[in-house]
Amino acid sequence: MTGWRRAMIGAAYGVALGMTGPALAADLSVAAGGSRLIEAVDAARPGDRLLLEKGVHAGPVVIDKALAIEGAEGAIVDAGGSGTAIKILASGVSVSGLTIRGSGKRGENFDSGIYIEQGSDGARIEDNVLDGNLFGVVLHGSKNAVVRGNRIANRSDLWPNDRGNGIHIWNNTGSLIEGNTVTSGRDGIYIEISHDNIIRANRFEGLRFAIHYMYANRNEVTDNISIRNRVGFALMYSNNLKVMRNVSVGDLQHGLMLHTAHKSEAANNYIYGTGEKCLFIYTSANNNIHDNRLEQCGVGVHFTGGSENNAFHGNSFISSELQVKYTGLKVYEWSKERRGNFWSDNPAYDLDGDGIADTAYRPNTLVDWVLWKYPLAKLLVSSPAMQTLRFVQEQLPTLYPGGAIDSFPLMTPGAPPVALPEGIDLTPAPRDPAQAGNDSRPIM
Repeated sequence: MTGWRRAMIGAAYGVALGMTGPALAADLSVAAGGSRLIEAVDAARPGDRLLLEKGVHAGPVVIDKALAIEGAEGAIVDAGGSGTAIKILASGVSVSGLTIRGSGKRGENFDSGIYIEQGSDGARIEDNVLDGNLFGVVLHGSKNAVVRGNRIANRSDLWPNDRGNGIHIWNNTGSLIEGNTVTSGRDGIYIEISHDNIIRANRFEGLRFAIHYMYANRNEVTDNISIRNRVGFALMYSNNLKVMRNVSVGDLQHGLMLHTAHKSEAANNYIYGTGEKCLFIYTSANNNIHDNRLEQCGVGVHFTGGSENNAFHGNSFISSELQVKYTGLKVYEWSKERRGNFWSDNPAYDLDGDGIADTAYRPNTLVDWVLWKYPLAKLLVSSPAMQTLRFVQEQLPTLYPGGAIDSFPLMTPGAPPVALPEGIDLTPAPRDPAQAGNDSRPIM
């Protein structure tokens, strides 16, 4: 657009709205159709608010100044199948109330509904519908963004590794990601090399990972819901996390995974009906894992060697096929300050009525070890041979394999830390990943 045409459009908007003075911000109405939105952005001044009328507004559009873009009901920005629908290259931009669709599908370019470039700080992306894009919202090196209340359904017609994430966060600090819903694409939220952010009260369904962390420290992950994804919360190579009051229902492989995650707190989470593992802890140390409810999974907790100095207390292990899986030789105490965990398969007594079982509980036995190594042995679990193995181990405690010992097991489970979502299927995920469809290859 020529400088003369830009000036004429700006003057026309100013006259129509009775503006006086070149620095006065204005509300500018933008009719749908053609390139009107692109022209309006070009002509607007920093601080202006563009009010998009109902109808389709052609993109892609680049915002290189501090503007507010707001949509009336039925306002759509459509990229036409190429590039990014709205690309933000300035600080102080807000986008709200729009339906945004039609990005390209070049993953190397982060084709997306909304893309926020490095240095474009303080963006506010609120109450939009992002539908059929490759990526939903991309925060690429920006700071102090707010991404709130958006509904994101990315393309799912591509091979899983070619799909984009609902919210993709790279090298970002100080942002709030809150109240969003992501229902298709690759990962709900992918966050890498990004610190001091809050991810709160989001909901994820039908994805690979609900939340996928890589090298992201001092972040808060609270009050999120994962429903029937391959993995719920995959927190990897990250330290000093607060992981609290999250819910996983019917995820296929892991409800919560701590992979090389240290000095973090995982508390008051509810993991229900995971096909394989409620909680998987892999080479993760010095974490405080307490007051979680792990229920009706294939394995309650699977932890590996190298997962040292983790505090387990106040958790409720309920009705999983196997409560704890550990194949090393070291023994770990799972209680803190005389408070252990509740085990639904612990046939314990409490003669003094203090709420603590009178004897320690060992969830790992030789029978468990045999069943891990030889799955077909499940057919003999009630046989005299298995009963004899249990009896011999009780008489010779040195035969116990390594793993957890709870010296102060609780007699009653804690109340559910959070409520399961209403109106969803609570059937546990299949124990065999092959039953879940073609995209069921193991994560770990």
